[in-house]
Amino acid sequence: MESVLHTKQSKRKTNRPIVLASIMLAMFMGAIEGTIVSTAMPAIVGELGDFSLYSWVFSSYLLMNTVTVLIYGKLSDLFGRKPVINFGIIIFLIGSILCGLAQSMTELIIFRFIQGFGAGAITPIATTIVGDIYTKEERAKIQGYLSSVWGISAVLGPAIGGLFVQFVSWRFVFWVNIPLGILAMIGIGFFLHENIEKNKKPIDYGGAILTTIFTSILMFVLVEGGNRWDWLSFQIIGLLVVALIAFFLFYKHEQKAVEPIMPFSIWKDRTILLANLTSLTTGIMLIGISSFLPTFVQGVMEKSPLIAGFTLTTMSIGWPIASTVAGTLLLKIGVRTTSFIGGIALILGSVMFVMLTPEAGPLWAAIGSFIIGLGMGLTTTTFIVSIQSAVSWEQRGIATASNSFMRNLGNTIGAAFLGGVLNSRLMSYFNQYGNEHTSHLNVDSTNLLLNKEERNRLSEDVLQILQDGLTHSLHTVYYVVLFLAILSMILIWFLPKEPKNSR
Repeated sequence: MESVLHTKQSKRKTNRPIVLASIMLAMFMGAIEGTIVSTAMPAIVGELGDFSLYSWVFSSYLLMNTVTVLIYGKLSDLFGRKPVINFGIIIFLIGSILCGLAQSMTELIIFRFIQGFGAGAITPIATTIVGDIYTKEERAKIQGYLSSVWGISAVLGPAIGGLFVQFVSWRFVFWVNIPLGILAMIGIGFFLHENIEKNKKPIDYGGAILTTIFTSILMFVLVEGGNRWDWLSFQIIGLLVVALIAFFLFYKHEQKAVEPIMPFSIWKDRTILLANLTSLTTGIMLIGISSFLPTFVQGVMEKSPLIAGFTLTTMSIGWPIASTVAGTLLLKIGVRTTSFIGGIALILGSVMFVMLTPEAGPLWAAIGSFIIGLGMGLTTTTFIVSIQSAVSWEQRGIATASNSFMRNLGNTIGAAFLGGVLNSRLMSYFNQYGNEHTSHLNVDSTNLLLNKEERNRLSEDVLQILQDGLTHSLHTVYYVVLFLAILSMILIWFLPKEPKNSR
């Protein structure tokens, strides 16, 4: 069994409760960012204008977060967790202050890049610190606490965002991070003690540059493909070629580097390979459900935004519950069986979405979301614990970061791929079942369903084809989600019962 006082830690004892509370604060700061900003976006666009740049407020943050996560993971293995996570929090807070001062959408997007640059250090390094200061037996339970942060942020984010927008200013949705970040840095700075060897360690600058190039281009293609440029356009194909060349050079470079940013040797471990591949598929699933379900509940079921939000909130309730239970299950029945139960939940939840109809009502959708949340909680917690148990302290940071990277990549692939599936099925349905009264409809016409007044003004013909088209298209998306759930289950089946090295 791994000792709590790892050989890499200082002789001064780390105050584990305070450090845990601090990293939960830091994670809450990053987790609430998505929901609180989404709530404030209508007010932000109303003041700053440039609606065409709306999606880039989110994409810029996600892109920089994903690009930097591997670099931060490796740096934490070289120089310790404390300086890296505190650096990330400082950059995140600078970005937050600037976002609140933005006078245009262009400025806001640039400042969101800065925020994302800092955010890339927060979640993976926080998770790695848990792996350092707790034993294998304790980690699973603590991961449940960390998962609860996401559930709490999903519930509180929209409420806090709405209050700021209504009574103060949208700018405070960014500034609320400042006291949280300062408290987190104080707790980590004074109560986490590491004993890092002082010898000078080489930094893999070449690897950092190449991974930034290929990841940035790949993320940009996934965000803009099918939007700014067609998938088969010269621009997209050209960028993909550049990304592939950069990845090839990165792979070759890393094989020769003394301290590689991404030691590909860790991917030879079956636990890490399969856990990361499953995180990719579940990341695609997650975005497929969370992106489109509110549209269905509002537009087709004709329910309020509050009810639509509730159908997703249940996922954030199921996730931390399952994460906490996973701690007990891991010790009793092992890694693969716990993950397998999670895989079953993912399939059951996906089946419920495939069977979702307007008549089924929002409660059916909410139950499906809750079951998906249970599956996500069981699998993600098991993956993190098993990955951290499969490597030594010197590789725990990058191993944990690789899992975060794959989930982020899955989210981005899912947004692009499943968004494309939805759009193509919608246009196909309009072309097949439309008439002279509906010939003007396109993908953007579905926005009319989301505004009650505009929806009530639609003719019966137009309303019917829009709602039927959206239902038909979303069923196709959910069949893809079900396929990914089955694929995830197959990958889980090949997990070893226990990590090869139990640390």
